[in-house]
Amino acid sequence: MKKKRVVVKIGSSSLTNDNGEIDQKKFNDHVDALAALREVGHEVLVVSSGAVAAGFKRLGYGTRPVTLKGRQAAAAVGQSLLIQSYIDKFSRYAIVPAQILLTRDDFSNRNRYRNAHATITELLARRILPIINENDTVSIRELTFGDNDMLSALVSGFIRADQLVILTDVNGLYDTNPHIDPSAKKIESLTNITDEMLSFAGETDSKVGTGGMRSKLLAAKTASSVGVPVFIGTGIGPTKLLDILEGKGDGTYVSCGNHRSINISQQWIAMHSESSGEIYVDKGAEDAVLLHSKNLLPAGIYKVIGNFVKGDIVDVYGVDGLIGKGEVGYSSNELSSAIGKSSTERSKRASGTAIEVIHREKWVTI
Repeated sequence: MKKKRVVVKIGSSSLTNDNGEIDQKKFNDHVDALAALREVGHEVLVVSSGAVAAGFKRLGYGTRPVTLKGRQAAAAVGQSLLIQSYIDKFSRYAIVPAQILLTRDDFSNRNRYRNAHATITELLARRILPIINENDTVSIRELTFGDNDMLSALVSGFIRADQLVILTDVNGLYDTNPHIDPSAKKIESLTNITDEMLSFAGETDSKVGTGGMRSKLLAAKTASSVGVPVFIGTGIGPTKLLDILEGKGDGTYVSCGNHRSINISQQWIAMHSESSGEIYVDKGAEDAVLLHSKNLLPAGIYKVIGNFVKGDIVDVYGVDGLIGKGEVGYSSNELSSAIGKSSTERSKRASGTAIEVIHREKWVTI
């Protein structure tokens, strides 16, 4: 089998018992399976839930706390318990884990986004196992990154994983709720996640987790949109992850369809950036960018709105509306003076930089 970069998301319900404590049998099963992936040469990252579930008993709560401060306090206690358990168990395989705690701000801030990518890449190069979780203790939002399903999708995208595996306590997506309808049929594979599928996918019934099948489908839709195939399901035993990679997993496989992998700059632009202005282009420029993967040049632009500087993100509008966005190579003032000028007229800008307004490597189609 070709060696792959694999992100494995382990949900709270797959890691803890009904009382919210770490289930040692489940934990050992996951560790054995992750070690088996590493043993045959795959690169592995883990996105692990379980900090709140592991910690709330130590705070004296009888059940998972419902308040933000209660969950954050439980996470503060539980995160150290969780990572120490991983360290102890992986030591049997001479695998060194590294803890990485992320927030939404780490994705929205471009520099922190790049730094996170660089850190994870360096850990993988040195054969360290990154174990990633949301930094629940300092999050200023409700803990809805959410529930680590979307976090795993975003991580798998920006490190350009070959596979995202979302482990849960349900063996895939069904056409109706299998807890209610005994005739529900499992969907073995998907090439597209529709609004209808999202509407019948339920939320969680778990007392220790926050994500239901809908959040997993949203995560799968996000990951597949940037070229990462996804598996959603369950499994038991040390070979369960190897079986999943070989197409023999007990769950639902979501393919990428026509989506291709895009670089981290494009992913940040598409998923996390805020636009500082608007550019309007004619039909010729629209076709060049959308149909022929060309750079956006000044000649096809007829209107500029907003105040922006070189390096900002702008929305681009075509004949019928928004067509994409990208990192602009001009300030709004520079671009206003260059509107409609051909490449011959502006073979080089005064600064000596290239003439493109948006380079195709810094463009994403909406």
